[in-house]
Amino acid sequence: MTQLKGNIQWYWAAQHNANKEQLPGQRTNIQISGEYLRIINLHTEDSGVYYCKVNNSTGPGTGVKVARNINEEQALFRTKMKDGLMIFQGLLLAVCVAALLLRKRNLLEKSDSIYEEPETDHIYEGLAIETCGGGLYEELSVYAQVDGAEAPWE
Repeated sequence: MTQLKGNIQWYWAAQHNANKEQLPGQRTNIQISGEYLRIINLHTEDSGVYYCKVNNSTGPGTGVKVARNINEEQALFRTKMKDGLMIFQGLLLAVCVAALLLRKRNLLEKSDSIYEEPETDHIYEGLAIETCGGGLYEELSVYAQVDGAEAPWE
């Protein structure tokens, strides 16, 4: 890394092309050592554009955006809490799906028990053989087909 030579000054502006304020000024969290600018304990007020001026030539500036000052312990707690809630939601969803599937299975079993298979013994119920004109089985030979012959009803 090359060391800059000459007169080095640091400036800060709230936004690009705004009025620049020389650093450190009233700010106690800024340390300047040569070409290095160090901001300690960032705050949202530190957001802005930082410019380095070397021998009366100002650089394009570097934008810094500080979202908010966070406590690392609090951030880890929130992350763990969020992860725990997501796991709980997943388990709750699994329980709901399992309950729905069990309910559906129980309803299907219940509907299966309501339906009774018809007994094959009662297929000809209501057929009175006496009204068929005598010996039903003896007359079937009339309708028997000779091999290759057409049936009489065709």
